[in-house]
Amino acid sequence: MNNFNFYNPVKILFGKGQISAIADEIPAGARVMVTYGGGSIKKNGVYEQVMTALKGHTVIEFSNIEPNPHYETLMQAVEIAKRQQIDFVLAVGGGSVVDGTKFIVAAMEFEGEDPWDIMTKRVPVERAVPFGAVLTLPATGSEMNSGSVVTRVSTKEKLAFSSPFTFPKFSVLDPETTFTLPLRQVSNGIVDAFTHVLEQYLTYPVNAPLQDRMAESILLTLIEEGPKAIHNPQDYDTMANIMWSATMALNGVIRVGVPTDWATHYIAHELTALHGIDHARTLAVVLPSLLRYKGKEKREKLLQYGERIWGVDAGTEDERLEATVMATVSFFESLDIRTKLSDYEVGEDTVKTIVKRFQERGVKNLGERADIQIDDVQQILMMSL
Repeated sequence: MNNFNFYNPVKILFGKGQISAIADEIPAGARVMVTYGGGSIKKNGVYEQVMTALKGHTVIEFSNIEPNPHYETLMQAVEIAKRQQIDFVLAVGGGSVVDGTKFIVAAMEFEGEDPWDIMTKRVPVERAVPFGAVLTLPATGSEMNSGSVVTRVSTKEKLAFSSPFTFPKFSVLDPETTFTLPLRQVSNGIVDAFTHVLEQYLTYPVNAPLQDRMAESILLTLIEEGPKAIHNPQDYDTMANIMWSATMALNGVIRVGVPTDWATHYIAHELTALHGIDHARTLAVVLPSLLRYKGKEKREKLLQYGERIWGVDAGTEDERLEATVMATVSFFESLDIRTKLSDYEVGEDTVKTIVKRFQERGVKNLGERADIQIDDVQQILMMSL
């Protein structure tokens, strides 16, 4: 096992009725900005619960944060928050709202000319306005980590940042808030969480059996509970298991002491930035091709994954590797998630565009072995057509 430092200060309030508990988590007298998306929280009762809990606070609302939150929109929130002297922000929504809010609270304290430099120039975030979250869509794990991904529409870029200062102070996870989600979003969330686990698990062995088995337990839970959620998305226990699995997939616990990949995410972000394809669906496109392309390097963990998760234990090594990838593809497609670029009417022109963008940025050394270069990215994408 590799050396590691682990830090996660997020307080989790899990279960039905927990939204009311935010009244005890936000400082008395705080001026609160509530951030949310398109307004679905006003239809499912979440908005009313939040506002009831915030009685006694000055509350400013900022709505219409997009899926794959837009830098341009978030900067409007930053300007309003500064003008209104906001000192606490509450994100109410899915991972995009939480990600967007992380950027807002960081940008509010940014001292440079352009907060976009946090992403492009890796300017460190050294302070941020405190914030909490009420999660309504299990998927990204953003409710219990410090990472954020933001899209700049004007340049069609989707880039990430993280900082110890952008952990939520608390997050409310009430499975009942998910009961009105469209099935598309439920499927996306399951695939997103599943891929998060694989990016931390399908690398190479470092004798970390506990981390392996924790990762495998999340995968098995998603496989068992995912179809149940599609069949009955208002089953409390099912959605509770999926919600906690998605949180555990990316709160840092399973990545300690082990190598991680993230090349699938890095490549897939470009497909969302260029074409607006749902994040989870871009992951489902890129991942199978990357696993096939890097099958030799990932051989030991892929074989372990195939045997322990999918029961693939017969045939030659090559046959088992392919059967493992195909089992993963079949799982995604059973959730109505397509796994080829052609399914989204994306062709070779986009591959060329992504390659050019990576060349301009000097992208290199992706993956757990830092051995995925631009030419490899091109090959992986061509295999995804």
